[in-house]
Amino acid sequence: MSQLAVLANGSLSRLSRAVARLEVHGWVTRKPDPVDGRYTLATLTDNGATVLAAASPGYIGAVNRLVFDAISPAQARQLRTIAGRVLTAIEGELGVKRGLHR
Repeated sequence: MSQLAVLANGSLSRLSRAVARLEVHGWVTRKPDPVDGRYTLATLTDNGATVLAAASPGYIGAVNRLVFDAISPAQARQLRTIAGRVLTAIEGELGVKRGLHR
């Protein structure tokens, strides 16, 4: 959860409150990391995955309309390269690999 808070540019307490609301709906669960109990793992439930999948088409449509329809294919390739470099920098800063796993 602390890595997710950094990636979301928020505090751990703020993220914890948001995840608590998701837990109430049954969309996520939280449990101690079995490898290192100092960490808490938030896991998307099957119900949460269903809700996320239902929201995805609208979100993906908006991103395509507002971002990719507004730029050229060459710019989209540049964006992919730039985003990859930013993600690599974030991973290096946090000491994580893509997927938010330690």
